Amino acid sequence: MRVLVIDDDDTVRDAVSLMLQSMGHEAIAADGGIAGLKLVHAEAPDIIITDILMPDMEGIEAIFRIKEFKEDAKIIAMSGGGSTRGLDLLKLAHRAGAASTLSKPFGRDELTVAIAIAERAPENSGFHQKITAFAEALAG
Repeated sequence: MRVLVIDDDDTVRDAVSLMLQSMGHEAIAADGGIAGLKLVHAEAPDIIITDILMPDMEGIEAIFRIKEFKEDAKIIAMSGGGSTRGLDLLKLAHRAGAASTLSKPFGRDELTVAIAIAERAPENSGFHQKITAFAEALAG
């Protein structure tokens, strides 16, 4: 399976890529949201794992943009924690369209479970309903 890893942190990106390769997956890496979007178009990965907090494009925006292009994209969001306007970032990522989430740091077992969940995600994730729910959550 081809898995795209999007993270601005070289250490995390490399560690996740190595874990994926040790599990028998082909890992493709991008150093941020913009590069990740280009690789989604060029490489057609089976699963996309994206960080949430990145300087060039937040992971939530990347999820939205990926889903606009490929509504049935299987996305896993990862974050080391944090919130915006009092909302948990991983919960926001799930509302934005991520099939599964991972809290950093995570190990091979957690990654295996997240991939299994993403693989089972429905082909039509109801992206447009998720946009509405996401906007409502931000509105308070």
